[in-house]
Amino acid sequence: MIAMKKIVELVLPPEIAFDNQAFEQYIARKGQWQQALAEGKLIVRMLRRSIDARAKQIKVNVSAAVYLNETPEPLIGYARNYPDVSRSPQAIIVGAGPAGMFAALRLIELGIKPILIERGKDVRARRRDLAAINKDHIVNPESNYCFGEGGAGTYSDGKLYTRSKKRGDFRRILEIFVAHGANPEILVDAHPHIGTNKLPAIVTNIRESILQAGGEIYFNTKVTDLLITNNRIKGVQLHNGSTVEGIGVILATGHSARDIFYLLHHRNILIEPKPFALGVRVEHPQALIDRCQYHCETRSDFLPAASYSLVSQIAYQGITKGVFSFCMCPGGFIVPAATAPGEVVVNGMSPSRRNSRFANSGIVVAIDQEDLAPYAQYGALAGMMFQREIEQRACQIAGGNQTAPAQRLMDFVNRKVSDSLPECSYQPGLAAVEMEAVLPKQIAYRLREGFKQFGKKMKGYLTNEAQIVGVESRTSSPVRIPRHLPTLEHPQIAGLFPCGEGAGYAGGIASAAMDGERCAEMLAAQYARQIRV
Repeated sequence: MIAMKKIVELVLPPEIAFDNQAFEQYIARKGQWQQALAEGKLIVRMLRRSIDARAKQIKVNVSAAVYLNETPEPLIGYARNYPDVSRSPQAIIVGAGPAGMFAALRLIELGIKPILIERGKDVRARRRDLAAINKDHIVNPESNYCFGEGGAGTYSDGKLYTRSKKRGDFRRILEIFVAHGANPEILVDAHPHIGTNKLPAIVTNIRESILQAGGEIYFNTKVTDLLITNNRIKGVQLHNGSTVEGIGVILATGHSARDIFYLLHHRNILIEPKPFALGVRVEHPQALIDRCQYHCETRSDFLPAASYSLVSQIAYQGITKGVFSFCMCPGGFIVPAATAPGEVVVNGMSPSRRNSRFANSGIVVAIDQEDLAPYAQYGALAGMMFQREIEQRACQIAGGNQTAPAQRLMDFVNRKVSDSLPECSYQPGLAAVEMEAVLPKQIAYRLREGFKQFGKKMKGYLTNEAQIVGVESRTSSPVRIPRHLPTLEHPQIAGLFPCGEGAGYAGGIASAAMDGERCAEMLAAQYARQIRV
């Protein structure tokens, strides 16, 4: 009998594209291979799947590999097979988010022992602190939605989509996640995500890989200083006064580790201001977004919760800036992302099934030097001070705890305080306020005009069934820690590798993971070069 492997490109209805059994049977009928399927001699493997909702009739673009009397190659080429580095030279990684954890795995592959230092708690113990924020309004500055094992990405939607594929091997990152327990469907979907309910177990498995290979991980351990001699970093000092030394330091502390920015500024280590974005979270009923996007009254069981991506350019006092959706979470929740008492910050997350009744997205405005002019005296920390001031104002106006300021969407556009607020996924609760009292005038104006434009682009979007919740201020780092190309080292401090979102070189889980790998490779290459001399 003929053996064959064939790649097919198809446009299918959702009830076939999202039902594995129906999809197999469709391929078998199309190729007249029903007998081969029944005998187990036909294997169909989905390669790519993306929804096209532009027309009234929803279609799904599918790419698949068809194997007839042929053994498929392994689904992933990556395996959790790491060398023992327990007696190898050691390097320090500060921060156990995606950048730090993937840097640790890559160092192990390259024969270097990682010492991973994390200020927060392990992923399981961290849950108690998240419950305290949601139920009791208590913010632990060292353990929260931003700090702890897995970083901010652990309790997020787990989106893995990135436009930064040139920075590393994106497929490899996905395969590492699958090797550590992620659903293999992330290898298929055009916009893959893992889900906040699945990420803790995957993060735990990555930790076990690091420890089993001889790496070390220290939780509840805060770096308070850098050990630098003759412009070369030798290690770090910890909060208890002890020190750890290594051949290099990867600084992967995330976009909210303000104490690290203060430390670098205080030590006169070069840092730079970086553009970022700031705004609000908007939350709609998921059913409303489904109707808007899928052009139907009720979403089919075969379709995922609908998402959207919106952008507009809005002028204010002659200056045009972008207003855009950010980190859209279909079927998700709004969560409190403050990292210190006295501030209110919101973010979004979704479970793997995206089955919440709500859809939320950051709607943010680009921030640059024009907005930061009143904070010029803070130098490279101007953006951070701007963020902090707005977060603290949000907290004060909403009641002084983790209650968040909110306003119905149409009321905000019409500059009217809402008499009541719709039900919301944000657990600590909401306070109806005029959001313009929280936001700088130029941001509030651009958001209002942006929402008007979004309402024209997406009929039904601009409604008082939706509400805005503030503030979405931690979209990315307001500071960049520069690094030299091609070594990725800091231009002043040899052996210091600024990495990931906190250093200004990533914008999500996948891009941070890729950047962590690159920094690990550069550190290893620099060390290898030195020992050959």
